[in-house]
Amino acid sequence: MSEFALLRPWWLAAVPLLAALALWTWRRGPDAGGWEQIMPAPMLLAMRRFGHLSGDTGRVGLFPFLAAGLLALGLAGPAVPRTDAPVLAGSGAILIAIDMSPSVATSPALADAQAAAAQILRAANGRAVGLILYAGDAYDVAAPTEDPATLETQIAVLGPDTMPGKGSRPAAALALARQRLSEVPDADLVLISDGGGIDATAAAEAERLTGTGARLLLLTLSGSANGPADPEGAFARLAGISASAPARAPGPVLRRISANGSFRRDRATTALRFRDLGPYLAALALLPLLGLFRRPE
Repeated sequence: MSEFALLRPWWLAAVPLLAALALWTWRRGPDAGGWEQIMPAPMLLAMRRFGHLSGDTGRVGLFPFLAAGLLALGLAGPAVPRTDAPVLAGSGAILIAIDMSPSVATSPALADAQAAAAQILRAANGRAVGLILYAGDAYDVAAPTEDPATLETQIAVLGPDTMPGKGSRPAAALALARQRLSEVPDADLVLISDGGGIDATAAAEAERLTGTGARLLLLTLSGSANGPADPEGAFARLAGISASAPARAPGPVLRRISANGSFRRDRATTALRFRDLGPYLAALALLPLLGLFRRPE
């Protein structure tokens, strides 16, 4: 795995400050016990040549800054993923809302929606998953369950005659999802749609949903029958409050589902998932510090 992370990146703020102090110290020149403030430079050079002052060129004076810089880099926590990291079950819930309007249900787009929903079940990582279907109205088909396999059959049998009504009202599905997820931490709603019915009302419901702390993810369908005239414009209404991907290539959305928010914020689980290289980098600070103990020339 080539992923690299910084566990405590705010420590990097100390590096530019240390670099500035080191540059100022180097340009000021070597310390001569205060004599450099009152003696001209040629006399200081002569005193050093005769051994009356230390012949230090000033490089040793930079060693403390180098050591401090290495410590700051170590405290920043450079880390790589652990190959032996335990697999942890996720928390929270995922709701899948599938557009079952005639434009989707009677076209090849339905197969894409079913395939995308099946991939979401596999990416749930132990989180509870529920199912909403909508056309002219929205229906709560399955409450979130920690055994997503139970939804596979329901998703597989979807067809043109599944929904009793016509039309497409994603606003109804968003409102129903908001009721179900309002008190659920780390909640995701995955809306699978061809863009039909995504209007100002739907955008307002989406903002109310995300205002409760839930995340909105969008999988876009193409090739629907008699779908919206401007699907890109419809999806653009949700662009600022959702992450989207094509239903045929749902990778970005699946990665967001798998990377559960509680795990990203929990320091204990982060320590389990990454190997912290900071202590080894901080130990290198001992090398420039040893230079401070050398005997003067």
